[in-house]
Amino acid sequence: MKINIGDNVETIDDNIKGVVVDVSGTTVTIEDMDGFDLQFESHELIVTASDKKLRQAVINTDLERIKKEKEVTKRRQQPSSKSKQRHAPKISVDLHIHHLTDSTKGMSNFDMLNLQIDTARRRLEHAIKNRIPKLVFIHGVGEGVLRQELETLFRRYNNVQFYDADYKTYGLGATEVRIFQNIKS
Repeated sequence: MKINIGDNVETIDDNIKGVVVDVSGTTVTIEDMDGFDLQFESHELIVTASDKKLRQAVINTDLERIKKEKEVTKRRQQPSSKSKQRHAPKISVDLHIHHLTDSTKGMSNFDMLNLQIDTARRRLEHAIKNRIPKLVFIHGVGEGVLRQELETLFRRYNNVQFYDADYKTYGLGATEVRIFQNIKS
């Protein structure tokens, strides 16, 4: 940094401040606060800003440009989903008979059970074909006949794992099915 006559300077190693009165090559003469003339090498001094120069620097500063430099472009925040919600099954199949047919008139228990199992099989095949990773079959609590038949159905598939669905969401009467896509049948 070039030191000029009239600059306010300060020594690097000592607490001496003053104004430059003469510059001869690398030797700089300063007048300290008490009025004494002292000589230093230019590498021993640093230029400090006077109040007048500091005010000028602030006045001449382009504040709008600095604000734009300091602005941080904010990323669009992705809606975050909680871990449980992210891994929750997207499709649930309600196998209660009143959801599958308008009327059960004339149907025996065997017919109703077959309708429920056929619906479950079709939905499971659809999920496998369309690479849907998870399903929930809502079968209700009852005597457990439908649940047992569903478990028998699920055991026929090599790429299917099943377990009780989330109790908070579905209660006791639901089974969650996870489909692994890369296993060969």
